[in-house]
Amino acid sequence: MPALTSPPSLLPLYARAAVTGPLHRGSALPGSTYTLADQTVDADHLVAYQKVCGFGVSDVLPPTYLHVLAFPLSVALMTEQAFPFPLVGMVHVANSITQLRRVRSDETVSFTVRAADLRPHAAGRQFDLLAEASVAGETVWTGRSTYLRRGKAADDASKEKKRTELAPQDGPLALVRVPDDIGRRYGAVSGDRNPIHLHGLTARAFGFSSAIAHGMWLKARTLATLEGRLDDSFTAEVAFKLPVPLPSTVAIAATRDDAGWELDVRAAKSGKPHLAGTVRPVAQPG
Repeated sequence: MPALTSPPSLLPLYARAAVTGPLHRGSALPGSTYTLADQTVDADHLVAYQKVCGFGVSDVLPPTYLHVLAFPLSVALMTEQAFPFPLVGMVHVANSITQLRRVRSDETVSFTVRAADLRPHAAGRQFDLLAEASVAGETVWTGRSTYLRRGKAADDASKEKKRTELAPQDGPLALVRVPDDIGRRYGAVSGDRNPIHLHGLTARAFGFSSAIAHGMWLKARTLATLEGRLDDSFTAEVAFKLPVPLPSTVAIAATRDDAGWELDVRAAKSGKPHLAGTVRPVAQPG
């Protein structure tokens, strides 16, 4: 169980991933659990994150902020040589976070991260990175990031792909302009400097016609439209659909029902889907 005393630096990890990527082998996830105890929140970093994601400046952490603080541990785990896949080329396809209570910027937070549930997928293989944040021994937040490694599908993976026609967007819409530099701005705050998000030239090297927005920026920007209307505890679960090319404009729809919120983010002009998800309250014990 690697117990870290400070967050790992991401640039050396990315450099190592670029060099050692082809050396990853194996068919099982490593059993490592990374821990990082007693981290304080940097006020300037928090404000920068809130601004780039569209949240109001506050001493309450946005629900997606703890994902950013746990992210370096995830990268450290995924760059272990025992990890079965190289970091470059993995696709973040879904994310779920559960906020069990609001966390303030003056609280000290500890993190654990581990990998779980390697499974077949019609386009390759999937796995989850599970993160947990605690304050004074109390779990306050959990996250699950699902990644896809494209490749030959396993024999027991369903290869059937069904095309369904999207219904019209429902609910109040927020039109959000996504600027050309949002990948670089979010990357500077989050540490996620994947080249597909930074410049059109580097994105084209990986098969994209332009740079694309980070999925977790889009999730954060979507939840920011609901700021002040969410409960203290909830689960926000999303699937990332088609990438958001930079620059562009997206239409964010959030519909309230008895179960919570339905989220639907699409391209403003074409209607192509970018994100779909839900926000549901967490059942309180007793």
